[in-house]
Amino acid sequence: MTFKDTIEPILRRLPAVARPEGHVHFKKKLTWTLSILVLYFALSNVPLFGMSPESIDLFEQYRAFFAGASGSILLLGIGPIVTASIVLQLLVGADVIKMDLSNPQDQAIFQGVQKLLVFVMIILTALPQILGGYIKPDAGLAAMLAADFNISAAAGLDLVILIIFIQIFIGGTLILFMDEVVSKWGIGSGVGLFIVAGVSQAIVTGLFSITRPGGPGSAPVGLLPKWLYFTTDVGLGNLFSDNAFQNVFINGGILALISTVLIFLVVVYVESTRIEIPLAHSAVRGARGRFPVKLIYASVLPMILVRALQANIQMVGMLLFNKGITFLGEFRGGTATSGLMYYLSPLHGPGDWIPSLVKQNFDDINTQYVAAGFVPVDTPALWQIFLHVGADATMLIVGGVIFALFWIETTGMNAKNTAQKIHNSGMQIPGFRRNIDSIEKVMNRYIPRVTIIGGAFIGLLTLLASLMGTLGGAGGTGLLLAVSIVYRLYEDLASEQMMEMHPMMRQFLGGTS
Repeated sequence: MTFKDTIEPILRRLPAVARPEGHVHFKKKLTWTLSILVLYFALSNVPLFGMSPESIDLFEQYRAFFAGASGSILLLGIGPIVTASIVLQLLVGADVIKMDLSNPQDQAIFQGVQKLLVFVMIILTALPQILGGYIKPDAGLAAMLAADFNISAAAGLDLVILIIFIQIFIGGTLILFMDEVVSKWGIGSGVGLFIVAGVSQAIVTGLFSITRPGGPGSAPVGLLPKWLYFTTDVGLGNLFSDNAFQNVFINGGILALISTVLIFLVVVYVESTRIEIPLAHSAVRGARGRFPVKLIYASVLPMILVRALQANIQMVGMLLFNKGITFLGEFRGGTATSGLMYYLSPLHGPGDWIPSLVKQNFDDINTQYVAAGFVPVDTPALWQIFLHVGADATMLIVGGVIFALFWIETTGMNAKNTAQKIHNSGMQIPGFRRNIDSIEKVMNRYIPRVTIIGGAFIGLLTLLASLMGTLGGAGGTGLLLAVSIVYRLYEDLASEQMMEMHPMMRQFLGGTS
């Protein structure tokens, strides 16, 4: 019995959101999308009952594009969905699981297995954080439950841990089905919607937040309140008198603002850069069209897979370090400070590669953790900083290419599937025979090459954004994803409105009136 024969009965029993039987009108799609977005924001503000304030968020640095909220029921965000996708793509790509993704039946099995893996990843992501001591139970609540149920203090703690795990599992499951609702009944995808929500929230915070992390008298987090503080309390003369570059561009957030604006403009420009392959209808004389192959053909979503892979590597390193196993490197809080884990950690801004700022960061880490009994860590040498930048650049560029190629294979965007769709629509490429092989041959000239170039380019762009930093700590990857998703969401909205205005076009594209 094959793997597909074994898994198919299990997949049929998985809960699923029903597909619409006919065409879903634009207003209803918009209503579903906005409703899920409101529900997402509401759930991200529901705190985990029984979690201690001393808990550590392992994915704090990835929050913007993991679309979760620290300490909330949506703690895991889209992490399990992304990790499940990585694992399954690697298994299929390495032929460990044999699937022909051009076959609709195999595509359905692939999606079902991915959903099943998401449930597994929710458990595998939540349990290590709980059992590893990063998500801690509230001792006061545990003592109260122990007294109420007449059980030992240890059993009270175990009960609180179980309550926390159940909440995290429910939150991960809700994210999965919210994504499915948007994909089937809304516009775009839930994963993209949640990423945009998380990144937008970070950028708004980076612009307007009046929170003062250093206490009263310190500079606010938001760019506008911060410069108001510099103008009224510090004085612009003092700001420019000593180490003006660091005060203005880095501490003042101007470099992050420039980076954010540049990334926005570049992504919008690149999204509109494409090669257009001419098409003609075989039965209707004069009916012509074009098939666009965008420079970012695989979109920027493969960047999520790269960063998620790094996040999971870091999580394994932290869990091992917490158990006293240090051969992969050491950590202070959620920051890798030495060994392989330091080199594989992603860059988040100038503080990770400008030597003076790296030294300042490590001095701050030592000040914080030496008092708690930790051994001081050495500041990385210049060659170590360069190696860290080189490792992150390699992960982003090479990983971007690999995951982009995987992405077009698993989503049916490769040359073979695209040729099949064009042929089924009755279109052909002028000057070539009207058969699938001819269309596929032309598509093979462009799609693989553009996918590789686009994957490398988007990796390089992510690297530059990560080096410069972004508003609100959204991160280069998060910002890149948000801008690209919003641009494509705009295109989807325009397409939906066009089909509402012209029902014949909907019929031509294979829908129902």
